[in-house]
Amino acid sequence: MPMTPENAAYAYVGAFIDELARAGVRALCLCPGSRSTPLALSAARHPGMKVWTLIDERSAAFFALGLARGMRTPAALLSTSGTAAANFLPAVVEARYGRVPLVVLTADRPHELRERGAPQTIDQIRLYGPHAKWFLDAAIPEASETALRYIRTIAGQAVAMASDEPAGPVHLNFPLREPLIPVSAVEQVPPADERSAAAFGGRGGGRPYAATMRARRIPDPDLVARLAADLRRSPRGVIICGPLDDPALPPTVTRLAGALGYPVLADPLSQVRCGPHDRGPVIDAYDAMLRVGDLASRLAPEVVLRFGGVPASKPLVGYLESHRRARHVVVDAGGGWNDPTLLAEEVVWADPAALCDRVHAACAQERPMGATPDEEWLTTWQRLGARARRALHEGLQATVEPFEGRVFSELAELLPDGAVLYVGNSMPVRDVDSFFPGSARSIRILGNRGASGIDGLISSALGVAAAGVAPVVLVVGDLAFYHDMNGLLAAKLHGLRATIVVLHNDGGGIFSFLPQAAYPEHFEMLFGTPHGLDFRHAAALYGAEFARATDWAAFREGVGRALDVDHLSIIEMRTTRDRNVALHRQMWSAVEQALRVEAPQASTGRVG
Repeated sequence: MPMTPENAAYAYVGAFIDELARAGVRALCLCPGSRSTPLALSAARHPGMKVWTLIDERSAAFFALGLARGMRTPAALLSTSGTAAANFLPAVVEARYGRVPLVVLTADRPHELRERGAPQTIDQIRLYGPHAKWFLDAAIPEASETALRYIRTIAGQAVAMASDEPAGPVHLNFPLREPLIPVSAVEQVPPADERSAAAFGGRGGGRPYAATMRARRIPDPDLVARLAADLRRSPRGVIICGPLDDPALPPTVTRLAGALGYPVLADPLSQVRCGPHDRGPVIDAYDAMLRVGDLASRLAPEVVLRFGGVPASKPLVGYLESHRRARHVVVDAGGGWNDPTLLAEEVVWADPAALCDRVHAACAQERPMGATPDEEWLTTWQRLGARARRALHEGLQATVEPFEGRVFSELAELLPDGAVLYVGNSMPVRDVDSFFPGSARSIRILGNRGASGIDGLISSALGVAAAGVAPVVLVVGDLAFYHDMNGLLAAKLHGLRATIVVLHNDGGGIFSFLPQAAYPEHFEMLFGTPHGLDFRHAAALYGAEFARATDWAAFREGVGRALDVDHLSIIEMRTTRDRNVALHRQMWSAVEQALRVEAPQASTGRVG
């Protein structure tokens, strides 16, 4: 039944929320506010929309980002006007660079109250600048058929644009006049024709008002044939898989690698390192390998085929930069340009899995004259990778004291099939690369690698937990934990199940690995930043179970228990920054010693 003009806001935003649900948005995260009342109430009343109420806007935004990442579908995010909306910016930035679909909704004062001294009113036009894929300052609500057709179309467009590659955030600003609460509606005669009825009540069968049809970027057959021929003529190639969350990629890229005889250097966030697919070509110890002497220079590739974002491993990036003469090909489904090395000879805008499938089919045909595989190339990488991984395993098992790197080798054994491991930035994302070995279990490894900040990590991981996809374990440093302690409230409010492992070294541990450590006079004040916080009090405040693991038996027991309970658990491991650096170097030394036996073989045949 259509609403009368005095209830225009609810007719208008109700149609908008209804259309979001029809377009596939199932979750809306919001913080309390007055100006956003029509949107909030309409979402709460909609049977197809799950509303997650949070208190802090920055945490809420990262929670929505985690929800969208966990579900692999867009999530909506709502704030009232003023600085509340400004607090969404860090998560919007991460969504933009991490390619996470968010529909950001901000309530605003109507046009006549802007720049007139009205309270809680700021300039919200293009508030997120270039970080939003699309912005719209919506029209003032009306209950007319034209206005409702307009706002339903806008909802569908917003979801489509957030989802389209490269996925990312869109921003819709809603100017709303008072009254902000519902008023009594007077029944009117229902619209006579189907099109008018659809504007007021939506299309029949739950269909979107304006459905958006999207297609994958399928590579051109001529491009596939040319690329396949070039790869077949280049027997010494490597495939680099950076951060990417596409379930279709692992089996297709490893199948292509096997056909070409190429190693796959798989960042853990690529989802290629773990899973039931063929992991024979997958090298998971490249970060340690490529630190060894001149091994990287002797493992010279003819071609580098890259998928996903930029890997976290500095040795791997250094390896790419040291082989500028190789042909570098970057594949990006979203029309992006993930090449900070500036070495790409070609950037292919195509769906990665589709490209791998088609190139593999083309490579299965007869090889061109003069193209012979280099059988030593892949086997050398595999041999070195296995020896490096074995040396790391032995070194970690011999390390009895608390060590941040060993946390990840322990988790590799403890996490069940289907679990999600969320890793913080700075050291955790680098340590998971170095110390988390490949596994036949499906372990989905995620992180906020778009902008690579340490803010919002607790909220992001809890958002994934809210998606209900799997057991979630987050590993963060103490500074990242402190940055987002407000995010712990989501677990208390909504009864979320998750495990947080805090690597507590009382400060910024990564700086001890950086050149800044050479300036001890001011190091602690400017970079180390010790804080002396005891996080057991934070756990008590938010009703989380807390345990401090002082040895590996206690760590394993704590994680095992946390995975069995249905609430939030926090496991802290205390380390020291200086000792952490020494233990890392000890691991690299062990790998170097192990590879000295193999390194001469790397220069035989055509390798190096």
